[in-house]
Amino acid sequence: MTGPGSGPRLVLEVGDTRLEVLPGDGGRIGSVIVAGRELLVTSDPAGAVYWGCYPMAPWAGRIRHGRFTHAGREHHVPVNAAPHALHGVVYDRPWSVVAADTIAIEMDERWPFRGRVTQRFALHEDGLEVAMTVEVAEPQPVVVGWHPWFRRVIEAGTAPVRFDFRPDVMLVRDGEGIPTGERATPGTGPWDDVFTDLAADPVLEWPGLLRVVMWSSCAWWVAYDMPANAICVEPQSGPPDGVTLVPETVSPGGPLVHTMRWAWTRLDRQRGVGAGERLSLAAAVTCSRAPRAGPGSAACPGPAR
Repeated sequence: MTGPGSGPRLVLEVGDTRLEVLPGDGGRIGSVIVAGRELLVTSDPAGAVYWGCYPMAPWAGRIRHGRFTHAGREHHVPVNAAPHALHGVVYDRPWSVVAADTIAIEMDERWPFRGRVTQRFALHEDGLEVAMTVEVAEPQPVVVGWHPWFRRVIEAGTAPVRFDFRPDVMLVRDGEGIPTGERATPGTGPWDDVFTDLAADPVLEWPGLLRVVMWSSCAWWVAYDMPANAICVEPQSGPPDGVTLVPETVSPGGPLVHTMRWAWTRLDRQRGVGAGERLSLAAAVTCSRAPRAGPGSAACPGPAR
């Protein structure tokens, strides 16, 4: 899965914004275009984990050696990024279209529990919203998130994206690249790490073109800014190896629901326009099981505190 396949697509368009969802390619967002500019990496020969914006469930990041314990019993999931298991079981299989704005998938045999994941999409002129719901048939640990690959350059000949990220806490990684649970003060990038306790909302800005602020009610963020062509800013309900480090059990009748929202400001049209025309900005992920106060609207985002 190195790029979009030939299956059905969900396409939403509002004004000069366009969203394309690819159910057959792991239920990912394959394209987000604002004023003719593509924000996402739309293909990569290295494989499915390197493009678009894909959902991660029922775990996000890595599970150490593909092993974890729940309710006193050890479970194993397949290792797909040796020696660990990476990004869950829903990003690499086709989803079913259940409505014009909704797709769903059942967890497969790689996960030792039964459950269903649903995503619902909404596009606005000034933003994007995605709701993810995990419903389970039996108690189980669940971590979810999204993994967007933002382009460093969204218009030829322009400056690369600037990333403003102000976390107060970073988890220490061991020699295998997995968080240990030990907390530390973040240094400067480049990063391939997980963070929490943000002092301000993360900002992606393509100078003179577009600014995106990301807001999340989830506690964890993975920042991966090492690739030359892209930057990943990933809101997650738990850190990598979260089913071991900070397990959260979801039970029948109590689904886990998250909402991700992006919104943007067009910097190339700010000058000389009225407040009513200015596009707003924010991104949010809402954890229904542990809600935090968020911005009142996409037009007036507030800090993720």
